[in-house]
Amino acid sequence: MGLGRMRKGLAVAVLALAGLGLAGCQTGAPVGDGAAEQQVDLPPLGELDPIADPTAHEGPTHAVVGGPSIPPLAEAPESELPVTVVSRDGTGDAEVTVEDVSRIVPLSLSGSVGELVVSFGFADSIAGRDVSTVFPGSEDVPVITKDGHSIDAEGVLALDPTLIITDGSIGPTDVVLQLRDAGVPVVTVDRAVDAETSYATAQQVADALGVGHAAPTVIETLRQAISDKEAEVRGLLPSDPGKLPRVAFLYVRGTAGVFYLFGEGSGIDSLIRSVGAIDVAEEIGLVGEKPMTEEALIGMDPDIIIVMTKGLESAGGVDGLLSAQPSIALTSAGEHRRIIDVDDSVLFAGGTRIPDVIDGLARAIYAPESLEAYQAQG
Repeated sequence: MGLGRMRKGLAVAVLALAGLGLAGCQTGAPVGDGAAEQQVDLPPLGELDPIADPTAHEGPTHAVVGGPSIPPLAEAPESELPVTVVSRDGTGDAEVTVEDVSRIVPLSLSGSVGELVVSFGFADSIAGRDVSTVFPGSEDVPVITKDGHSIDAEGVLALDPTLIITDGSIGPTDVVLQLRDAGVPVVTVDRAVDAETSYATAQQVADALGVGHAAPTVIETLRQAISDKEAEVRGLLPSDPGKLPRVAFLYVRGTAGVFYLFGEGSGIDSLIRSVGAIDVAEEIGLVGEKPMTEEALIGMDPDIIIVMTKGLESAGGVDGLLSAQPSIALTSAGEHRRIIDVDDSVLFAGGTRIPDVIDGLARAIYAPESLEAYQAQG
């Protein structure tokens, strides 16, 4: 338990440095601002022509993540209130009583808490949101995060919230908990970084909404969707196991500063497994998030390096990244310029977006030519 919390804390710190018919078409966003842009239709994975050798492909790819493919519950369940739940505060567990869910403010760096609130049918009750929480109609909901990972307490209180649900990734933490002192119920849930943690977080969010009985339906839908998507991905894998790509995730911020490798427990490890690739961080037993060393990266020699879109932009694109870190150019990924970038707001979203992220990564890894129309020009 302590190790799991440590991993989550590391992921949050590094990031802060900066249901049915799911096998069909995906709806995705073109390059740019992710979910906020006009949606495009993507063909099912089963209709794609995978490249013969994903370890030898040349050139970068922007992963287009579709969805959300899991819709909210068709009918929002009735909240059974008041309800007393356990808030998993950083300083220890605390009991919180929720009496009203009419004006909810979900807070998480990835938007996963807001996404789960929407999944249970409470979109109309969201009074304020973090910048990563996007859903139909969200453009009319005030954004209360100033720079993506911190909040304005006065701005939140001005919304007259009846419930704040947070995973602790947006702070400062003491400011969030001060809102409780002002009389607002604040419930801290565990951070969803992969499938298993998403199931637990979904139950915790449902409990805070007074609809704990509805969680198993959403959880089972998500579990089945992930399983179905992984089965689809298997149809894209090369028949020769020797051509399965070796993949690393690199957290990048700027040309001179922040380069972290992500390993076991970071969330990216489960995504790499889901797309059938080889996790080079797992091979060397890397746990959590560690500063990148040139020797380690060269020794791993990944065929593909995954980065977040804004991180790649902050480094000056692929050319800037290779110039800032010459060790990357000495890997197979660098030699082939095989850099895959994924929108920051979805890569670690957890929750019901996991099948969509698996889908987007699979397209970028095994059928990059199918995404040529959605790549940045120039």
